[in-house]
Amino acid sequence: MSKSERNGNDRDLDVASSSISSKNSKYILKLYITATTPKSTRAIANIRKLCEEHLPDRVELEVIDISQHPELAKKEQLIGAPTLIKLLPLPIRRFIGDMSNTEKLIVGLNLVEV
Repeated sequence: MSKSERNGNDRDLDVASSSISSKNSKYILKLYITATTPKSTRAIANIRKLCEEHLPDRVELEVIDISQHPELAKKEQLIGAPTLIKLLPLPIRRFIGDMSNTEKLIVGLNLVEV
């Protein structure tokens, strides 16, 4: 087997193991909200439902009220709220809004193969 053939096979294995690991990976999510606004309330409900349906026992979700912790909004360079940040698995991703576009979240969080 030539070196290029081995490298091609290695890439196939990397892609396959990447798909497997994302299905079993633990997710760390942070949802930044502003008090109890309707949009923030919807975002909390929507992301909790998504986590229950697609990430049971595989997610750590932290909800952070930036009206109580404005320094965190500055630190994370938030441009709007609600904002969901996926820290793990990598890559880091950000989603802004009330998290009602479930299909976009599923694809963005790599919960389904495209």
